[in-house]
Amino acid sequence: MDHYKQPRHHGQLVKPTNQGRAVNTLCGDQICLEFKQVNGRVAQVAWSGEGCVLTQAAASMLTEYIKGKTITELKKIDQLSIIKLIGIQPGPNRLECALLPWRALIKSLE
Repeated sequence: MDHYKQPRHHGQLVKPTNQGRAVNTLCGDQICLEFKQVNGRVAQVAWSGEGCVLTQAAASMLTEYIKGKTITELKKIDQLSIIKLIGIQPGPNRLECALLPWRALIKSLE
């Protein structure tokens, strides 16, 4: 709840080097994740968008987690990593909410 009430890295960057958007077509949640690379590492990161408590909290936690990581490290993040990061096992209807920020991250790496 803390990440929902006080989201980290919420906003937008000026001239990000990477940007990805993801939309959950079932509920309409949408997340844009962007970051700036410096020397192959995430130097700045931000997210914006609208979504449920779980989507917004997951975006906040993910952006905190990826700051300072290399692109190689980002590519190793998978669905299980996200479940561990958020600390709960969401039900089948909520899994897409938890994974939406990760899907935006994947698109930012394409």
